Amino acid sequence: MKAGFPITDPEVSAVSSALQASLGLLVRRLRQPVEGELTLPEVSALSRLERAESATTSELARAEQITPQAMGMTLAGLGQRGLVERRPDPADRRRVVISVTEAGQQALRERRGVRAEQLAEALATGGFTRAELETLRAAAPLIERLGEHL
Repeated sequence: MKAGFPITDPEVSAVSSALQASLGLLVRRLRQPVEGELTLPEVSALSRLERAESATTSELARAEQITPQAMGMTLAGLGQRGLVERRPDPADRRRVVISVTEAGQQALRERRGVRAEQLAEALATGGFTRAELETLRAAAPLIERLGEHL
């Protein structure tokens, strides 16, 4: 909670509790690894690199709030599979920057596609009505906005 903003509305508390429980389940299920798929740390590192275009191991580690050694191990595994590449920093040749390769971008697209397919299948087979699907569609931007304010 941000300082200076006490929560006094019982409806806000009820909605926050319901969202925490339901989104927690959804996130846990989406994080379950699929055989041969990128791990969560690998996806996170690739996604950050994709957005930033390139970064150092230390920058990525800070952004992910892990040790540079842990990030180094993740990047080493990605590098062995050809999903990231290392090159000298053009601004400071003493530093090495890492960027996503085309194969890494493809791996991210595939993972996103698999997860989107899982969600689509759950929506199609979960007994959701058209009205419920519209409610979920309308809620998606609200949930994104909520995440941006956490």
